[in-house]
Amino acid sequence: MKILEDDGYFCVDNLPVSLLPTFIQLTEDSSEQIERVALGLDIRGGHRSLKEAANVLKKMREDGYRFDILFLEASTPVLVKRYKETRRMHPLAQGGRMDKAIEDERALLTELKKQATYIIDTTTLLIRELKQEIDRIFVEDEKFCNFYLTFVSFGFKYGIPSDADLVFDVRFLPNPFYIDGLKPLTGNDCEVYDYVMNSSKAKEFLAKMKDMLDFLIPNYIVEGKTQLVIAIGCTGGKHRSVTLTNAIYGEFENTEYGCKKEHRDIEKDRLRNLCRSQEK
Repeated sequence: MKILEDDGYFCVDNLPVSLLPTFIQLTEDSSEQIERVALGLDIRGGHRSLKEAANVLKKMREDGYRFDILFLEASTPVLVKRYKETRRMHPLAQGGRMDKAIEDERALLTELKKQATYIIDTTTLLIRELKQEIDRIFVEDEKFCNFYLTFVSFGFKYGIPSDADLVFDVRFLPNPFYIDGLKPLTGNDCEVYDYVMNSSKAKEFLAKMKDMLDFLIPNYIVEGKTQLVIAIGCTGGKHRSVTLTNAIYGEFENTEYGCKKEHRDIEKDRLRNLCRSQEK
């Protein structure tokens, strides 16, 4: 709501659904010409309010009102973590388990989600990334697809990312670690990137991975999936995995999908070596 407010919308949070038609009528009758309105609806209004919301919004559409529904969701573990960090109690918890309350809320929101114009899964998004997606829809008026891609590089010696949907192992590619001039660099440096991508194996792998994702993504969307985490690993997560993550990110960066990249372990070898030096 704060992001939309900054974008010039007149924002009202937690408006009782029963007052929605009255509020819309008041904005139409206002002398101030309120053209951009954002209303926040969630579980705080109670069970009945959410059930009523789907019917009220459907009726408004039938009456000719034009509006978009932006539906925000996240995984249950992430939502539990957010509630703990803010020290807020879930409205449905009432002294019970938080995860059970969140799943109950998810069930109550089913009908609203079906009507949604846009769905954004905020599980892996930073605030600035969420702002970019919202601005992309409501400010820049770009074509938007309810699907978010996250490309993550990692080192196998530090473990596979727990939230990965697809995992690729690129340890078969030429390793810059054994080249003295490249060893201290990372896949973010042109010298390492060129060394890895000049390999015919790397080029072929990138093409095959792109082809597979082009096939998978539309099928995942049909099944209702809203995000995909693609993890690409090498031994230390510094050279080859970073290079391929940057390369595949570049293939999807300017598509209709939301897209970001993350290099989870890129600094870990340097930090480990620094700690060892300090111990000596």
